[in-house]
Amino acid sequence: MAQDHDGSFSQHDAEPKAAVVDAPKIVKPAPKDALIEALMELAGERVWDDISISDIAARANLSLADFRDLYPSKGAVLAGFSRKIDRIVLEGTSDDLLDEPAKERLFDVLMRRLDALTPYKHGLEGIAEWLGRAPMAAASVNRLEVNSMRFMLEAAGIESEGPVGAVKVQGLVLLWGRVLRTWFHDDDAGVAKTMALLDKELERGSKFVSRAEDLNRLASPLVSLARALFERRPGSPRDDGRDWKKEADEATKF
Repeated sequence: MAQDHDGSFSQHDAEPKAAVVDAPKIVKPAPKDALIEALMELAGERVWDDISISDIAARANLSLADFRDLYPSKGAVLAGFSRKIDRIVLEGTSDDLLDEPAKERLFDVLMRRLDALTPYKHGLEGIAEWLGRAPMAAASVNRLEVNSMRFMLEAAGIESEGPVGAVKVQGLVLLWGRVLRTWFHDDDAGVAKTMALLDKELERGSKFVSRAEDLNRLASPLVSLARALFERRPGSPRDDGRDWKKEADEATKF
């Protein structure tokens, strides 16, 4: 009820004003991320060799000049994608599983990696098919995978340095390739087949690494002996007056 100018009262609809809601802001991905997303989309739609850098730039709504400033090639964009996935996994690493066996810790890390890769599954499958026909490119991608798997081992609290570490890293790269091939065709929401294979492969890999560690322990005294003989010869430039024969004898003690 509101009073009119002549003093009488009349009924007016008292409608509250609608609240002004700001439209959600669309956050554009950073240019580097935009190129990564564009490449992975295109890899799910086309054969790798049919994807040009112009196609990637256009899909990302960037110019060729922008592309050139950010990446030297589409292979470099793929390397950027690998680092992006590494960061997602590493940022999600916690100390919750420190008391668990190494195999369980690594299983958790690799399952989180699969989760991070899931939005790009079709693109990854296309890239994997291309790598099967391009051995030189496969060797380059293997180097990317070696770098990634080294960090995955470290995230799981597993040593990755030294001769045995190198065996672990390259072995994990090969294991991961077998797991991905199963994952590409695993349409189950819980990826049960993939999880079962990953568990089986890690079990087998842990036994292999255990044997490699045993061999490394056995070989270490022989390596020390060789160093003592060849680096500490009397009169050699590297002879520092130490008893090289005594060192050699000590090196052979198990």
